[in-house]
Amino acid sequence: MIFKTENLILRPWEERDAENLYHFAKNPKIGPIAGWPPHESIEHSLTIINTVFNKKETYAITFNEIPIGCVGLLIHPDGNHYWGDGSAELGYWIAEPYWGKGLVVEASKVIIRHAFDDLDIKQIYATYRIENTQSKRVLEKLGFRYYTELDNVNYLGETFREVAMVKEK
Repeated sequence: MIFKTENLILRPWEERDAENLYHFAKNPKIGPIAGWPPHESIEHSLTIINTVFNKKETYAITFNEIPIGCVGLLIHPDGNHYWGDGSAELGYWIAEPYWGKGLVVEASKVIIRHAFDDLDIKQIYATYRIENTQSKRVLEKLGFRYYTELDNVNYLGETFREVAMVKEK
């Protein structure tokens, strides 16, 4: 499936995106705040495209035909948490040069509408690390409300605190 917004095209990831993905995902300001390590090589990015980003309902956020981020719905058993039947988890990230431009909100609105209208999802959950105020702001703009706080473990085995928010149909 492909979605178009005013500024973006959301489409499935392709192997040819590996170099662009690596260019943005190697930035240590991106992955660690979301719980994943910076990408180490184009080959690493290709592996992520063929595994993590190959899941159903995961889309490249493209701007001027360049993939600049990712947005998707994780539906059990693919998500980090099981939120219950009829639920999904929203995940997203965007490259640092595109921060603060409203593009994650723009992309997420389309995916949320798709979840409620086409996938029969009743609740969408999303989490962010407590210190990630940018992600908190995205979720507030999307109309999510506070749900709970959780402990999670990152790729280094370190425990961190995160906030879960929910949006209902």
